Amino acid sequence: MQVVLLRVGIDTGTGGIRGPLFKDGSFEYIPIPDRFRGEGIDRRTYGNTLGRHGRFLIDYFPQARRERLFSQCIHFDPEFGTFTYGDPTRPKTSLRRLTKGSLLVLYSGLEGWDFQCPPALYIIGYFEVGCAGLANSFTRIELRPLFRDNFHVMHPKVFDGQKNRLVLIKGGEGSRLLTRAIRISSLGRDSGGHPIHKLSKKMQKVFGDFGGHTSIQRSPPRWVAPAFIERAAKFVRSLK
Repeated sequence: MQVVLLRVGIDTGTGGIRGPLFKDGSFEYIPIPDRFRGEGIDRRTYGNTLGRHGRFLIDYFPQARRERLFSQCIHFDPEFGTFTYGDPTRPKTSLRRLTKGSLLVLYSGLEGWDFQCPPALYIIGYFEVGCAGLANSFTRIELRPLFRDNFHVMHPKVFDGQKNRLVLIKGGEGSRLLTRAIRISSLGRDSGGHPIHKLSKKMQKVFGDFGGHTSIQRSPPRWVAPAFIERAAKFVRSLK
């Protein structure tokens, strides 16, 4: 069994905002923009997609940007309907090694929406991994039933250009998008003295310190060391 932490969702570097966190601890998962071939390919946009709280996602953007982003296509990945995730980029290649029964723990940058709360990083959900691998390791018969709702598979033009390097992960029974976000970061400094989000001391007792690499601001997947796997899994599976 393995446990790995992965940052997902919109942020100030990719999309221009952080996700909204509400006073009761609930939140809205806002995916990153779809920039396929510069314009996007998905029919879902910030203007036509409703979030869990009954607002269109565009409402969470500053007023001055709403008109420009209303028709912006969304890269809806991960998706929490059938629990799939895909990524063709080199930093995510290691995720193909995830085995059945492992945990993919998903966290995002959030900040207060209806109350004052500074930006931080929060666990928003997790996959109980059913299977993982490169797209070309799945047969055609396997691929569509497992990943038909994944952004990278549902669009043939996207899939055809990425299939040889695309990592796909399917969450099984027990996977979930949390009802309440769980904060895991504290503010620290990098070697140059600049502020960054690091795994908090409290959460280091759960997940370990990733070999001293505690920055989780914008990082590759963070694999939990064997000594902490049982503790981390118990904690994650307790989250609702």
